Amino acid sequence: MELLVRYLDRSNSVSSTTTAEIIKEENLRDDLKFYFMSPCEKYRARRHFPWKMGVQILKIIMITTQLVLFGLNNQLVVAYKEQNAMSLKNLFLKDYSGVDPDDYSVAVYTQQGVYDSLFYIFDQYSQLGQLSVGPISYAEDADGKLLPITVCKESYKRGNINPSDEAFDVDAQIEEVCIQHDPRTVNRWKKENSSFFELDFYRLIDIKITFQLKGINLQTVRSKELPDCYSFYVTITFDNQCHSGMVKQFLDIDAQSNACRDWKISGTVQKNTHYLLVFDAFVILVCITSAVLCTRSIVLAVRLLQRFSRYLDENYNRKVCEEDQREFLNGWYLMVIISDVLTIIGSILKMEIQAKSLTSYDVCSIFLGTSTLLVWVGVIRYLGYFQKYNVLILTMKAAFPKVLRFCCCAGMIYLGYTFCGWIVLGPYHEKFEGLSLVAECLFSLVNGDDMFTTFAQLKDKNTLVWVFSRAYLYSFISLFIYMVLSLFIALITDAYETIKKYQKDGFPLTDLQKFLREQKEFTVPEEIEQIDVHSQCSVLCCCKRVSENDSVILIS
Repeated sequence: MELLVRYLDRSNSVSSTTTAEIIKEENLRDDLKFYFMSPCEKYRARRHFPWKMGVQILKIIMITTQLVLFGLNNQLVVAYKEQNAMSLKNLFLKDYSGVDPDDYSVAVYTQQGVYDSLFYIFDQYSQLGQLSVGPISYAEDADGKLLPITVCKESYKRGNINPSDEAFDVDAQIEEVCIQHDPRTVNRWKKENSSFFELDFYRLIDIKITFQLKGINLQTVRSKELPDCYSFYVTITFDNQCHSGMVKQFLDIDAQSNACRDWKISGTVQKNTHYLLVFDAFVILVCITSAVLCTRSIVLAVRLLQRFSRYLDENYNRKVCEEDQREFLNGWYLMVIISDVLTIIGSILKMEIQAKSLTSYDVCSIFLGTSTLLVWVGVIRYLGYFQKYNVLILTMKAAFPKVLRFCCCAGMIYLGYTFCGWIVLGPYHEKFEGLSLVAECLFSLVNGDDMFTTFAQLKDKNTLVWVFSRAYLYSFISLFIYMVLSLFIALITDAYETIKKYQKDGFPLTDLQKFLREQKEFTVPEEIEQIDVHSQCSVLCCCKRVSENDSVILIS
Protein backbone atom coordinates (compact mmCIF):
# COMPACT_ATOMS: atom_id res chain seq x y z
CA MET A 1 0.00 0.00 0.00
CA GLU A 2 2.81 2.38 0.84
CA LEU A 3 4.47 1.65 -2.49
CA LEU A 4 1.23 2.45 -4.29
CA VAL A 5 0.97 5.81 -2.52
CA ARG A 6 4.56 6.69 -3.47
CA TYR A 7 3.90 5.74 -7.08
CA LEU A 8 0.77 7.91 -7.24
CA ASP A 9 2.59 10.87 -5.66
CA ARG A 10 5.43 10.56 -8.17
CA SER A 11 2.97 10.35 -11.06
CA ASN A 12 1.15 13.44 -9.83
CA SER A 13 4.45 15.31 -9.46
CA VAL A 14 5.55 14.39 -13.01
CA SER A 15 2.12 15.29 -14.35
CA SER A 16 2.12 18.67 -12.60
CA THR A 17 5.67 19.40 -13.86
CA THR A 18 4.67 18.50 -17.41
CA THR A 19 1.56 20.65 -17.18
CA ALA A 20 3.60 23.61 -15.91
CA GLU A 21 6.05 23.24 -18.78
CA ILE A 22 3.23 23.07 -21.29
CA ILE A 23 1.60 26.16 -19.80
CA LYS A 24 4.96 27.97 -19.86
CA GLU A 25 5.48 26.99 -23.49
CA GLU A 26 1.99 28.12 -24.49
CA ASN A 27 2.42 31.45 -22.69
CA LEU A 28 5.69 32.03 -24.54
CA ARG A 29 4.06 31.12 -27.85
CA ASP A 30 1.12 33.46 -27.19
CA ASP A 31 3.42 36.33 -26.23
CA LEU A 32 5.55 35.83 -29.35
CA LYS A 33 2.49 35.65 -31.61
CA PHE A 34 1.10 38.82 -30.09
CA TYR A 35 4.42 40.66 -30.41
CA PHE A 36 4.72 39.92 -34.13
CA MET A 37 1.12 40.81 -34.92
CA SER A 38 0.22 43.90 -36.90
CA PRO A 39 -1.49 46.78 -35.04
CA CYS A 40 -4.89 45.78 -36.43
CA GLU A 41 -4.40 42.15 -35.42
CA LYS A 42 -3.40 43.20 -31.91
CA TYR A 43 -6.54 45.28 -31.64
CA ARG A 44 -8.72 42.36 -32.79
CA ALA A 45 -6.93 39.90 -30.51
CA ARG A 46 -6.79 41.80 -27.21
CA ARG A 47 -8.45 45.16 -27.94
CA HIS A 48 -5.13 46.96 -27.55
CA PHE A 49 -5.24 50.35 -29.24
CA PRO A 50 -2.23 50.79 -31.61
CA TRP A 51 -0.66 53.73 -29.80
CA LYS A 52 2.66 53.53 -31.61
CA MET A 53 1.02 53.66 -35.03
CA GLY A 54 -1.23 56.53 -33.95
CA VAL A 55 1.73 58.47 -32.57
CA GLN A 56 3.72 57.88 -35.77
CA ILE A 57 0.88 59.14 -37.96
CA LEU A 58 0.45 62.22 -35.78
CA LYS A 59 4.20 62.77 -35.78
CA ILE A 60 4.41 62.61 -39.58
CA ILE A 61 1.76 65.31 -39.91
CA MET A 62 3.28 67.57 -37.27
CA ILE A 63 6.91 67.20 -38.33
CA THR A 64 6.07 67.81 -41.99
CA THR A 65 4.09 70.93 -41.05
CA GLN A 66 6.95 72.14 -38.87
CA LEU A 67 9.46 71.55 -41.66
CA VAL A 68 7.38 73.45 -44.22
CA LEU A 69 6.99 76.46 -41.91
CA PHE A 70 10.69 76.55 -41.14
CA GLY A 71 11.66 75.95 -44.77
CA LEU A 72 9.68 78.97 -45.97
CA ASN A 73 11.36 81.18 -43.40
CA ASN A 74 14.78 79.76 -44.20
CA GLN A 75 14.29 80.49 -47.90
CA LEU A 76 13.72 84.16 -47.09
CA VAL A 77 16.91 84.27 -45.03
CA VAL A 78 19.04 82.55 -47.68
CA ALA A 79 17.59 84.74 -50.46
CA TYR A 80 18.37 87.88 -48.43
CA LYS A 81 22.00 86.82 -47.91
CA GLU A 82 22.55 85.88 -51.54
CA GLN A 83 20.99 89.05 -52.90
CA ASN A 84 23.08 91.18 -50.54
CA ALA A 85 26.22 89.39 -51.71
CA MET A 86 25.30 90.16 -55.32
CA SER A 87 24.56 93.79 -54.45
CA LEU A 88 27.89 94.28 -52.71
CA LYS A 89 29.76 92.79 -55.66
CA ASN A 90 28.07 95.22 -58.01
CA LEU A 91 28.78 98.12 -55.64
CA PHE A 92 32.46 97.50 -54.93
CA LEU A 93 33.89 95.50 -57.85
CA LYS A 94 34.68 97.61 -60.88
CA ASP A 95 33.43 96.20 -64.20
CA TYR A 96 31.61 93.35 -62.47
CA SER A 97 29.41 91.60 -65.06
CA GLY A 98 27.00 90.01 -62.59
CA VAL A 99 28.32 86.49 -63.21
CA ASP A 100 31.36 84.87 -61.61
CA PRO A 101 33.31 83.33 -64.52
CA ASP A 102 35.19 80.84 -62.35
CA ASP A 103 36.25 80.78 -58.71
CA TYR A 104 36.73 84.57 -58.83
CA SER A 105 34.48 87.55 -59.62
CA VAL A 106 36.63 89.95 -61.68
CA ALA A 107 40.12 89.76 -63.18
CA VAL A 108 42.43 92.65 -64.12
CA TYR A 109 45.50 92.42 -66.31
CA THR A 110 47.24 95.81 -66.05
CA GLN A 111 48.83 97.78 -63.26
CA GLN A 112 46.55 100.69 -63.91
CA GLY A 113 43.60 98.30 -63.79
CA VAL A 114 44.65 97.19 -60.29
CA TYR A 115 44.94 100.78 -59.08
CA ASP A 116 41.62 101.76 -60.65
CA SER A 117 39.83 98.77 -59.08
CA LEU A 118 41.44 99.46 -55.70
CA PHE A 119 40.54 103.14 -55.56
CA TYR A 120 37.10 102.38 -56.98
CA ILE A 121 36.37 100.38 -53.83
CA PHE A 122 37.41 103.30 -51.61
CA ASP A 123 35.31 105.79 -53.57
CA GLN A 124 32.25 103.56 -53.47
CA TYR A 125 32.67 102.78 -49.78
CA SER A 126 32.99 106.45 -48.79
CA GLN A 127 29.63 107.29 -50.39
CA LEU A 128 27.80 104.07 -49.51
CA GLY A 129 24.80 105.88 -48.03
CA GLN A 130 24.13 107.71 -51.30
CA LEU A 131 24.66 104.68 -53.55
CA SER A 132 22.96 101.71 -51.94
CA VAL A 133 19.19 101.28 -52.43
CA GLY A 134 18.93 98.84 -49.53
CA PRO A 135 18.84 99.40 -45.76
CA ILE A 136 22.58 98.99 -45.22
CA SER A 137 25.15 101.25 -43.56
CA TYR A 138 28.48 101.34 -41.74
CA ALA A 139 28.93 99.32 -38.57
CA GLU A 140 29.53 100.94 -35.19
CA ASP A 141 31.28 99.77 -32.05
CA ALA A 142 29.85 99.82 -28.53
CA ASP A 143 30.71 103.50 -28.11
CA GLY A 144 28.89 104.53 -31.28
CA LYS A 145 32.06 105.12 -33.33
CA LEU A 146 32.25 103.88 -36.91
CA LEU A 147 34.38 100.79 -37.37
CA PRO A 148 37.37 101.52 -39.65
CA ILE A 149 38.07 99.89 -42.99
CA THR A 150 41.31 97.87 -43.05
CA VAL A 151 43.66 97.32 -45.98
CA CYS A 152 46.47 94.76 -45.75
CA LYS A 153 49.00 93.81 -48.40
CA GLU A 154 51.25 90.77 -48.36
CA SER A 155 54.45 90.64 -50.37
CA TYR A 156 57.83 89.01 -50.44
CA LYS A 157 60.29 90.80 -48.20
CA ARG A 158 62.78 91.45 -50.98
CA GLY A 159 62.90 90.62 -54.64
CA ASN A 160 64.69 91.37 -57.86
CA ILE A 161 63.45 89.70 -61.04
CA ASN A 162 64.81 89.96 -64.58
CA PRO A 163 62.91 87.55 -66.86
CA SER A 164 64.89 88.51 -69.98
CA ASP A 165 68.13 87.28 -68.34
CA GLU A 166 66.33 84.39 -66.63
CA ALA A 167 67.60 85.68 -63.29
CA PHE A 168 65.89 86.40 -60.01
CA ASP A 169 66.74 87.11 -56.37
CA VAL A 170 63.80 86.65 -53.98
CA ASP A 171 63.56 86.56 -50.20
CA ALA A 172 60.77 84.03 -49.53
CA GLN A 173 59.82 85.61 -46.19
CA ILE A 174 56.39 87.25 -46.37
CA GLU A 175 55.74 90.61 -44.80
CA GLU A 176 52.31 92.10 -44.14
CA VAL A 177 51.55 95.80 -43.84
CA CYS A 178 48.10 97.08 -42.79
CA ILE A 179 46.49 100.49 -42.46
CA GLN A 180 43.08 101.59 -41.19
CA HIS A 181 40.96 104.63 -41.93
CA ASP A 182 37.60 106.18 -41.17
CA PRO A 183 34.92 104.99 -43.66
CA ARG A 184 33.65 108.47 -44.51
CA THR A 185 37.09 109.84 -45.46
CA VAL A 186 38.52 106.71 -47.01
CA ASN A 187 38.77 108.41 -50.43
CA ARG A 188 41.58 110.59 -49.05
CA TRP A 189 43.92 107.61 -48.79
CA LYS A 190 45.30 108.14 -52.25
CA LYS A 191 46.98 111.32 -51.02
CA GLU A 192 47.64 110.58 -47.34
CA ASN A 193 49.10 107.09 -47.90
CA SER A 194 50.59 107.35 -51.36
CA SER A 195 53.67 105.32 -50.39
CA PHE A 196 51.51 102.40 -49.22
CA PHE A 197 49.92 102.14 -52.65
CA GLU A 198 53.20 102.09 -54.53
CA LEU A 199 52.95 98.40 -55.38
CA ASP A 200 55.84 96.24 -56.51
CA PHE A 201 53.84 93.72 -58.49
CA TYR A 202 56.67 91.22 -58.82
CA ARG A 203 56.75 91.03 -54.97
CA LEU A 204 53.03 91.49 -54.32
CA ILE A 205 51.14 88.38 -53.21
CA ASP A 206 47.70 89.74 -52.36
CA ILE A 207 45.78 92.75 -51.05
CA LYS A 208 42.89 92.28 -48.61
CA ILE A 209 40.31 94.93 -47.81
CA THR A 210 38.03 94.16 -44.86
CA PHE A 211 35.14 96.12 -43.44
CA GLN A 212 31.87 95.55 -41.61
CA LEU A 213 28.37 96.67 -42.59
CA LYS A 214 24.96 96.56 -40.92
CA GLY A 215 21.65 95.71 -42.55
CA ILE A 216 18.01 94.91 -41.70
CA ASN A 217 15.92 92.22 -43.41
CA LEU A 218 12.65 94.09 -43.85
CA GLN A 219 10.96 91.52 -46.07
CA THR A 220 9.69 89.59 -43.03
CA VAL A 221 7.45 92.54 -42.14
CA ARG A 222 5.05 91.46 -44.87
CA SER A 223 4.61 88.09 -43.15
CA LYS A 224 4.02 89.90 -39.84
CA GLU A 225 7.27 88.71 -38.31
CA LEU A 226 9.91 90.72 -36.51
CA PRO A 227 12.80 91.57 -38.90
CA ASP A 228 16.33 90.45 -38.13
CA CYS A 229 19.36 92.73 -38.04
CA TYR A 230 22.45 91.51 -39.88
CA SER A 231 26.18 92.11 -39.61
CA PHE A 232 28.04 91.68 -42.89
CA TYR A 233 31.76 90.94 -42.62
CA VAL A 234 33.10 91.73 -46.10
CA THR A 235 36.54 90.77 -47.43
CA ILE A 236 37.73 91.85 -50.87
CA THR A 237 40.90 90.14 -52.06
CA PHE A 238 43.24 90.97 -54.94
CA ASP A 239 44.99 87.64 -55.57
CA ASN A 240 48.39 87.75 -57.28
CA GLN A 241 49.83 84.51 -55.92
CA CYS A 242 50.37 82.99 -59.35
CA HIS A 243 52.19 86.07 -60.74
CA SER A 244 50.78 85.08 -64.12
CA GLY A 245 49.75 88.56 -65.25
CA MET A 246 46.16 88.10 -64.06
CA VAL A 247 45.08 89.52 -60.69
CA LYS A 248 41.85 87.93 -59.49
CA GLN A 249 39.34 89.77 -57.34
CA PHE A 250 37.24 87.94 -54.76
CA LEU A 251 34.47 89.25 -52.55
CA ASP A 252 33.59 87.05 -49.60
CA ILE A 253 30.78 87.90 -47.23
CA ASP A 254 29.93 86.37 -43.86
CA ALA A 255 26.43 87.35 -42.73
CA GLN A 256 25.39 86.92 -39.11
CA SER A 257 21.90 87.74 -37.88
CA ASN A 258 20.85 88.92 -34.45
CA ALA A 259 17.85 90.51 -32.76
CA CYS A 260 17.49 94.23 -33.34
CA ARG A 261 18.05 96.35 -30.24
CA ASP A 262 15.48 99.07 -30.87
CA TRP A 263 12.45 98.45 -33.06
CA LYS A 264 8.88 99.58 -33.58
CA ILE A 265 6.30 98.31 -36.08
CA SER A 266 3.07 100.20 -36.68
CA GLY A 267 0.22 99.91 -39.15
CA THR A 268 -0.01 96.10 -38.89
CA VAL A 269 -0.60 93.40 -36.33
CA GLN A 270 2.52 91.52 -35.38
CA LYS A 271 2.26 87.78 -35.64
CA ASN A 272 2.15 86.10 -32.28
CA THR A 273 5.13 83.73 -32.21
CA HIS A 274 3.89 82.10 -29.00
CA TYR A 275 1.63 79.82 -31.04
CA LEU A 276 4.61 78.53 -33.01
CA LEU A 277 6.57 77.98 -29.80
CA VAL A 278 3.67 76.00 -28.33
CA PHE A 279 3.43 73.97 -31.54
CA ASP A 280 7.16 73.17 -31.42
CA ALA A 281 6.87 72.19 -27.77
CA PHE A 282 4.01 69.85 -28.63
CA VAL A 283 6.16 68.29 -31.38
CA ILE A 284 8.88 67.66 -28.81
CA LEU A 285 6.32 66.03 -26.49
CA VAL A 286 5.05 63.75 -29.27
CA CYS A 287 8.61 62.75 -30.17
CA ILE A 288 9.43 61.93 -26.56
CA THR A 289 6.29 59.77 -26.40
CA SER A 290 7.27 58.01 -29.62
CA ALA A 291 10.81 57.36 -28.38
CA VAL A 292 9.49 55.97 -25.06
CA LEU A 293 7.07 53.61 -26.82
CA CYS A 294 9.73 52.36 -29.22
CA THR A 295 12.23 51.89 -26.38
CA ARG A 296 9.58 49.93 -24.48
CA SER A 297 9.08 47.69 -27.54
CA ILE A 298 12.83 47.09 -27.82
CA VAL A 299 13.05 46.13 -24.14
CA LEU A 300 10.08 43.79 -24.57
CA ALA A 301 11.71 42.23 -27.64
CA VAL A 302 14.96 41.61 -25.74
CA ARG A 303 13.05 39.90 -22.92
CA LEU A 304 11.13 37.73 -25.38
CA LEU A 305 14.40 36.80 -27.09
CA GLN A 306 15.90 35.77 -23.76
CA ARG A 307 12.83 33.63 -22.94
CA PHE A 308 12.87 31.98 -26.36
CA SER A 309 16.63 31.40 -26.12
CA ARG A 310 16.23 29.70 -22.72
CA TYR A 311 13.41 27.58 -24.10
CA LEU A 312 15.51 26.28 -27.01
CA ASP A 313 18.51 25.71 -24.76
CA GLU A 314 16.57 23.82 -22.08
CA ASN A 315 14.42 21.71 -24.39
CA TYR A 316 16.48 21.24 -27.56
CA ASN A 317 20.01 22.24 -26.51
CA ARG A 318 20.43 24.72 -29.36
CA LYS A 319 20.85 28.46 -29.80
CA VAL A 320 18.70 31.01 -31.59
CA CYS A 321 19.83 31.53 -35.18
CA GLU A 322 20.96 34.96 -36.37
CA GLU A 323 17.91 35.35 -38.58
CA ASP A 324 15.57 34.95 -35.61
CA GLN A 325 17.67 37.32 -33.51
CA ARG A 326 17.31 40.02 -36.18
CA GLU A 327 13.55 39.65 -35.96
CA PHE A 328 13.61 40.54 -32.28
CA LEU A 329 16.09 43.40 -32.68
CA ASN A 330 13.90 45.52 -34.94
CA GLY A 331 15.83 48.14 -36.91
CA TRP A 332 12.69 50.17 -37.55
CA TYR A 333 12.44 51.06 -33.88
CA LEU A 334 16.05 52.23 -33.81
CA MET A 335 15.43 54.43 -36.85
CA VAL A 336 12.33 55.94 -35.23
CA ILE A 337 14.27 56.69 -32.04
CA ILE A 338 17.05 58.36 -34.05
CA SER A 339 14.50 60.47 -35.94
CA ASP A 340 12.87 61.45 -32.64
CA VAL A 341 16.20 62.59 -31.20
CA LEU A 342 16.98 64.62 -34.33
CA THR A 343 13.50 66.17 -34.28
CA ILE A 344 13.83 67.16 -30.62
CA ILE A 345 17.22 68.81 -31.25
CA GLY A 346 15.95 70.55 -34.39
CA SER A 347 12.80 71.76 -32.63
CA ILE A 348 14.84 73.22 -29.76
CA LEU A 349 17.07 75.04 -32.25
CA LYS A 350 14.00 76.29 -34.11
CA MET A 351 12.51 77.65 -30.89
CA GLU A 352 15.79 79.42 -30.10
CA ILE A 353 15.85 80.91 -33.61
CA GLN A 354 12.29 82.17 -33.24
CA ALA A 355 13.22 83.69 -29.90
CA LYS A 356 16.19 85.43 -31.63
CA SER A 357 18.66 83.65 -29.37
CA LEU A 358 20.34 81.65 -32.15
CA THR A 359 20.90 82.10 -35.87
CA SER A 360 21.94 78.56 -36.84
CA TYR A 361 19.46 78.15 -39.69
CA ASP A 362 21.62 75.66 -41.59
CA VAL A 363 22.23 73.41 -38.56
CA CYS A 364 18.54 73.46 -37.68
CA SER A 365 17.51 72.65 -41.25
CA ILE A 366 19.88 69.65 -41.32
CA PHE A 367 18.35 68.21 -38.14
CA LEU A 368 14.75 68.81 -39.21
CA GLY A 369 15.33 67.64 -42.79
CA THR A 370 17.05 64.41 -41.74
CA SER A 371 14.40 63.62 -39.13
CA THR A 372 11.61 64.19 -41.66
CA LEU A 373 13.37 61.87 -44.11
CA LEU A 374 13.61 59.10 -41.51
CA VAL A 375 9.99 59.58 -40.44
CA TRP A 376 8.69 59.18 -43.98
CA VAL A 377 10.95 56.18 -44.61
CA GLY A 378 9.47 54.63 -41.47
CA VAL A 379 6.07 54.61 -43.16
CA ILE A 380 7.32 51.68 -45.26
CA ARG A 381 7.16 49.53 -42.12
CA TYR A 382 3.38 49.80 -41.99
CA LEU A 383 3.09 49.11 -45.72
CA GLY A 384 5.11 45.97 -45.06
CA TYR A 385 2.14 44.46 -43.25
CA PHE A 386 0.58 43.91 -46.68
CA GLN A 387 2.12 41.22 -48.84
CA LYS A 388 1.78 43.13 -52.12
CA TYR A 389 3.53 46.20 -50.70
CA ASN A 390 6.21 44.21 -48.90
CA VAL A 391 8.18 43.30 -52.05
CA LEU A 392 10.40 46.39 -51.89
CA ILE A 393 11.45 45.74 -48.29
CA LEU A 394 12.16 42.06 -48.89
CA THR A 395 14.09 42.76 -52.09
CA MET A 396 16.24 45.38 -50.36
CA LYS A 397 16.99 42.96 -47.52
CA ALA A 398 17.88 40.14 -49.88
CA ALA A 399 20.01 42.25 -52.23
CA PHE A 400 21.77 44.42 -49.66
CA PRO A 401 24.61 42.01 -48.65
CA LYS A 402 25.52 41.19 -52.26
CA VAL A 403 25.16 44.80 -53.39
CA LEU A 404 27.38 45.98 -50.52
CA ARG A 405 30.16 43.54 -51.42
CA PHE A 406 29.80 44.42 -55.09
CA CYS A 407 30.02 48.16 -54.35
CA CYS A 408 33.20 47.63 -52.32
CA CYS A 409 34.87 45.97 -55.30
CA ALA A 410 33.54 48.47 -57.84
CA GLY A 411 34.50 51.34 -55.51
CA MET A 412 38.16 50.40 -55.73
CA ILE A 413 38.06 50.73 -59.52
CA TYR A 414 36.09 53.97 -59.21
CA LEU A 415 38.65 55.47 -56.83
CA GLY A 416 41.45 54.48 -59.20
CA TYR A 417 39.79 56.31 -62.07
CA THR A 418 39.12 59.29 -59.78
CA PHE A 419 42.75 59.76 -58.76
CA CYS A 420 44.01 59.11 -62.28
CA GLY A 421 41.61 61.63 -63.84
CA TRP A 422 42.45 64.28 -61.27
CA ILE A 423 46.22 64.09 -61.66
CA VAL A 424 46.27 63.81 -65.46
CA LEU A 425 43.24 65.77 -66.68
CA GLY A 426 42.91 68.25 -63.80
CA PRO A 427 45.08 71.00 -65.35
CA TYR A 428 43.22 70.77 -68.68
CA HIS A 429 39.56 70.20 -67.78
CA GLU A 430 37.40 72.17 -65.35
CA LYS A 431 35.45 69.05 -64.33
CA PHE A 432 38.64 67.36 -63.15
CA GLU A 433 40.18 70.21 -61.14
CA GLY A 434 39.43 68.63 -57.74
CA LEU A 435 38.85 65.13 -56.38
CA SER A 436 35.25 65.88 -55.50
CA LEU A 437 34.65 67.33 -58.98
CA VAL A 438 36.16 64.23 -60.59
CA ALA A 439 33.96 61.92 -58.51
CA GLU A 440 30.87 63.92 -59.42
CA CYS A 441 31.80 64.00 -63.11
CA LEU A 442 32.40 60.24 -63.26
CA PHE A 443 29.13 59.57 -61.44
CA SER A 444 27.34 61.71 -64.03
CA LEU A 445 28.99 59.73 -66.82
CA VAL A 446 27.82 56.46 -65.26
CA ASN A 447 24.26 57.80 -65.41
CA GLY A 448 24.72 58.95 -69.01
CA ASP A 449 24.81 62.71 -68.30
CA ASP A 450 27.06 65.30 -69.98
CA MET A 451 28.98 62.77 -72.05
CA PHE A 452 29.49 64.93 -75.13
CA THR A 453 30.19 68.02 -73.00
CA THR A 454 32.88 66.16 -71.04
CA PHE A 455 34.58 65.07 -74.25
CA ALA A 456 34.24 68.44 -75.97
CA GLN A 457 35.48 70.66 -73.13
CA LEU A 458 38.88 69.04 -72.92
CA LYS A 459 41.59 71.36 -74.20
CA ASP A 460 43.38 69.78 -77.14
CA LYS A 461 46.56 71.87 -76.86
CA ASN A 462 48.46 68.89 -75.49
CA THR A 463 48.20 65.98 -77.93
CA LEU A 464 49.46 63.36 -75.48
CA VAL A 465 46.92 64.34 -72.80
CA TRP A 466 44.16 64.51 -75.42
CA VAL A 467 44.86 60.95 -76.55
CA PHE A 468 45.05 59.77 -72.94
CA SER A 469 41.74 61.46 -72.13
CA ARG A 470 39.99 59.59 -74.92
CA ALA A 471 41.32 56.25 -73.74
CA TYR A 472 40.48 57.17 -70.14
CA LEU A 473 36.88 58.24 -70.83
CA TYR A 474 36.06 55.46 -73.30
CA SER A 475 37.41 52.76 -70.96
CA PHE A 476 35.58 54.17 -67.94
CA ILE A 477 32.24 54.50 -69.75
CA SER A 478 32.51 51.05 -71.30
CA LEU A 479 33.52 49.38 -68.06
CA PHE A 480 31.00 51.00 -65.74
CA ILE A 481 27.96 51.34 -67.98
CA TYR A 482 28.18 48.06 -69.89
CA MET A 483 29.58 45.86 -67.13
CA VAL A 484 29.47 47.29 -63.62
CA LEU A 485 26.07 48.95 -63.87
CA SER A 486 24.57 45.94 -65.66
CA LEU A 487 25.86 43.57 -62.98
CA PHE A 488 24.53 45.91 -60.28
CA ILE A 489 21.05 45.80 -61.80
CA ALA A 490 21.33 42.02 -62.25
CA LEU A 491 21.98 41.53 -58.53
CA ILE A 492 18.82 43.42 -57.59
CA THR A 493 16.80 41.66 -60.30
CA ASP A 494 18.02 38.28 -59.07
CA ALA A 495 16.99 39.12 -55.51
CA TYR A 496 13.57 40.26 -56.74
CA GLU A 497 13.02 37.04 -58.69
CA THR A 498 14.06 35.00 -55.66
CA ILE A 499 11.56 36.84 -53.48
CA LYS A 500 8.79 36.32 -56.03
CA LYS A 501 9.61 32.60 -56.12
CA TYR A 502 9.51 32.32 -52.33
CA GLN A 503 6.25 34.24 -52.16
CA LYS A 504 4.78 31.72 -54.56
CA ASP A 505 6.31 28.48 -53.23
CA GLY A 506 6.86 29.45 -49.60
CA PHE A 507 9.82 30.68 -47.56
CA PRO A 508 12.17 28.41 -45.58
CA LEU A 509 11.07 28.04 -41.97
CA THR A 510 13.27 29.05 -39.05
CA ASP A 511 13.15 27.80 -35.46
CA LEU A 512 11.01 30.75 -34.43
CA GLN A 513 8.40 30.10 -37.09
CA LYS A 514 8.32 26.39 -36.38
CA PHE A 515 7.76 27.16 -32.72
CA LEU A 516 4.90 29.51 -33.50
CA ARG A 517 3.36 26.88 -35.79
CA GLU A 518 3.69 24.35 -32.94
CA GLN A 519 6.16 22.11 -34.73
CA LYS A 520 8.24 20.06 -32.32
CA GLU A 521 11.17 19.16 -34.58
CA PHE A 522 13.71 21.93 -35.04
CA THR A 523 15.85 20.88 -38.00
CA VAL A 524 17.80 23.12 -40.29
CA PRO A 525 15.96 23.44 -43.63
CA GLU A 526 17.83 22.23 -46.70
CA GLU A 527 17.25 25.58 -48.36
CA ILE A 528 19.20 27.43 -45.70
CA GLU A 529 22.18 25.09 -46.11
CA GLN A 530 22.60 26.25 -49.69
CA ILE A 531 25.05 29.13 -49.46
CA ASP A 532 24.65 30.64 -52.89
CA VAL A 533 21.02 31.71 -52.86
CA HIS A 534 19.21 30.69 -49.73
CA SER A 535 21.79 32.03 -47.26
CA GLN A 536 21.00 35.49 -48.52
CA CYS A 537 17.27 34.90 -48.31
CA SER A 538 17.42 33.40 -44.84
CA VAL A 539 17.35 36.95 -43.52
CA LEU A 540 13.85 37.12 -44.93
CA CYS A 541 12.56 33.88 -43.43
CA CYS A 542 10.93 35.62 -40.52
CA CYS A 543 9.29 38.22 -42.74
CA LYS A 544 7.18 35.95 -44.92
CA ARG A 545 3.46 35.42 -44.96
CA VAL A 546 2.45 31.85 -44.17
CA SER A 547 -0.67 30.98 -46.08
CA GLU A 548 -1.59 28.01 -43.89
CA ASN A 549 -1.87 29.97 -40.63
CA ASP A 550 -2.15 33.75 -40.70
CA SER A 551 -1.87 33.99 -36.94
CA VAL A 552 1.86 33.24 -36.99
CA ILE A 553 2.90 35.92 -39.47
CA LEU A 554 6.16 37.61 -38.49
CA ILE A 555 6.57 41.17 -39.71
CA SER A 556 9.76 43.06 -39.08
